Amino acid sequence: MATEGENEQVKLLGVTLSPFVVRVRIALALKGIDYEFIQETMQPKSELLLKSNPVHKKIPVLIHNGKPVCESTVIVQYIEEAWGSKAPNLMPKDPYDRAVARFWAAFVDDKIFPSMRGVFLGQGEQLQKAVEESVTNFLLIEEALRTNQCFAGKAYFGGDQIGLVDIALGGLSAFIKGLEKATDSVLIDPEKMPLLSAWMDRFCKSDGVREVMPDFTKQAEFISTRRASMISPPTAK
Repeated sequence: MATEGENEQVKLLGVTLSPFVVRVRIALALKGIDYEFIQETMQPKSELLLKSNPVHKKIPVLIHNGKPVCESTVIVQYIEEAWGSKAPNLMPKDPYDRAVARFWAAFVDDKIFPSMRGVFLGQGEQLQKAVEESVTNFLLIEEALRTNQCFAGKAYFGGDQIGLVDIALGGLSAFIKGLEKATDSVLIDPEKMPLLSAWMDRFCKSDGVREVMPDFTKQAEFISTRRASMISPPTAK
């Protein structure tokens, strides 16, 4: 476990609109950890990124006392372990509750985000199919909020405080809202998903979250620009 002290060097390599970078920034903010945020250009990728994450060559990368930690969910769990004495606790103490949290965090990465990526890339029938798949996945989250003994009746997936699942799903909030606006689609319907919708509003307004959450309008503009560039006809040579 990393030691906690004033001489620690913490750097985060990423870009502000990345939902995965947002996850890490939320965890750091909740724990009250000071860090240097290094904007990654991505075009081309910096030498620091390539050196710090030679396998995937992706952001985010947390560099703690010169040692890089990669992959957002892994980083969030590392933050909890490295600064375990700092409140709040991002992981449940009970082994079963901890396993449930890891399951749903993995569900976000394995099911939720891929279906949303399909919305981002889709056009016409492919877009509609991806929207339907995303809605189906979000309905499963709604059901978990209503019936799962670890989540039901609580303010957050982590209970009274934000935890791993909140960060995993909530870090995507700006991307979700931006994607809805950019594609004129509804992914989280307040009428069909009242618990999930209320949770997202509550999460985005929370201390430590609202300060680092990207602006929804800017996120939508970025998504619209990227989608337009993907479907633009090739220029004549």
